[in-house]
Amino acid sequence: MSSLANAEGPGMPHPVSGPVPVSPALMKLLAHDLRWQTLEVLAHSDRRVHELVELLGQPFNLVSYHLRKMREAQIVAERRSSADARDVYYTINIAHLRELYFQAAGSLHPALLESVTIPHRASSMGSGLHTLVSPPARVLFLCTYNSARSQMAEAILRREGAGGVEVWSAGSMPSVVHPLASRAMSEMGIDISAQRSKHVDELRDRIFDYVITVCDRVREVCPLFGDDPEQIHWSLPDPAAVEGTDEERYAAFERTAQELTNRIHFLLLMKHSEHHIYKKESKQRRDRTPDVQFSSSKEADATEVEK
Repeated sequence: MSSLANAEGPGMPHPVSGPVPVSPALMKLLAHDLRWQTLEVLAHSDRRVHELVELLGQPFNLVSYHLRKMREAQIVAERRSSADARDVYYTINIAHLRELYFQAAGSLHPALLESVTIPHRASSMGSGLHTLVSPPARVLFLCTYNSARSQMAEAILRREGAGGVEVWSAGSMPSVVHPLASRAMSEMGIDISAQRSKHVDELRDRIFDYVITVCDRVREVCPLFGDDPEQIHWSLPDPAAVEGTDEERYAAFERTAQELTNRIHFLLLMKHSEHHIYKKESKQRRDRTPDVQFSSSKEADATEVEK
């Protein structure tokens, strides 16, 4: 027993009887710097192993080891690339990580769970989100055929963004909107009958804040856009490629729609948080900056250079 447990002076609490609680496995897992840094990278975009190695500046075998540990804990998932079967994409399992995180917090003290709910479906959370940024963020979803994944992503983000986003979708080899995608959206109360499949070249002159690829193949040929938008990749299987009965094929579209809803909600939540952090830091910088009166434009220019 520790010295703290033996310290029974006046006013000191009695030691806890029974087995001494151990820290939750999740906290031990996340306490490693490289694992935490890996999750920070995956929170923004799905990545292949060699990309993680490059971004983290660590050896391949070390990164692979820690990925395996997080995969065993089911806070990271892997999926074979549909563009190149030799590649594997890693994805952060935000929903499961969030559940484990709050379980760990609640095991320490219930006060850590005040005003916190753990929703089971992200689709119930989007309606409360309002303007993300001002002016609205401009988002483009890309997949090869612009028939299913990107079409559903466009429709879901348009609804979940609640006016805080402008959203488009396109493809490198456009076809038509898949009828099962329309059905899946209709089941969620979203009408995509007005949406059409279009080539990415139609949007080359537009400026975007975020370009999100939802198909491994299109990521390999994703064109460059002006104003350096943030590139995000979600490695999602193509529901249109699933074979089987009508029910099995439609179930694939339902799974994709739910996965997109989860990812879009967490994207909005993360960007909304980043926006408020930026505003807070900007205000703090303004509060720390003294008012300066310039006697000439030359002095003003010199001060700007010093900043």
